Amino acid sequence: MTKKEGILLAAQELFARCGYAGTTMKMVAEQAGVASGLVFHYYDSKENLFMQAGAELIDTMIGVLRQAIEAADNGCEAMGIFVKAYLDFTIDNVKTFPTLIRCSPFSDDNPDLDRKKIAAKFRQLIDLIEEILQKGIEDGSIRPLPVNQAAFMVYGVIVGAVRTRFLTPYDIPGLYSEAREFIIRSVRA
Repeated sequence: MTKKEGILLAAQELFARCGYAGTTMKMVAEQAGVASGLVFHYYDSKENLFMQAGAELIDTMIGVLRQAIEAADNGCEAMGIFVKAYLDFTIDNVKTFPTLIRCSPFSDDNPDLDRKKIAAKFRQLIDLIEEILQKGIEDGSIRPLPVNQAAFMVYGVIVGAVRTRFLTPYDIPGLYSEAREFIIRSVRA
């Protein structure tokens, strides 16, 4: 791992645990084991570091999701795989994933950040859901739906399940599997 990658990982873990306001560039430098100046050299500001930390997580997640759905025989199967892979990603990256919750356009943790830039990055996830829905409608495995609205509803269920797991005191056994089944029941032809 390069120093730059180490800084980004440290930032993801700290933003996930402490939030944007609670994380300082000095904390990131200490966790990464580098001088503070190097953090500024690579990322210029805390806002840039935060945005890059979230963007890198989304890019990684999209790669995982695209690879997972490649094996699907139809759109409905791809939707089930997508939801499971997304939710598994949150568990597999429990130390860093909350950065995405805090960086999300569905969060008001940081109202001063460039919400349009954040939304554009997250839009890639919505676009992928739209692709899956469209494929399923075309192959007959997903019932005819307004694709854009349905994609936001699917994503809303996923976000709700993730936020419930990570941000609330509720321990709901089987929440993720039920979220997946709820989505499949909602879109299946």
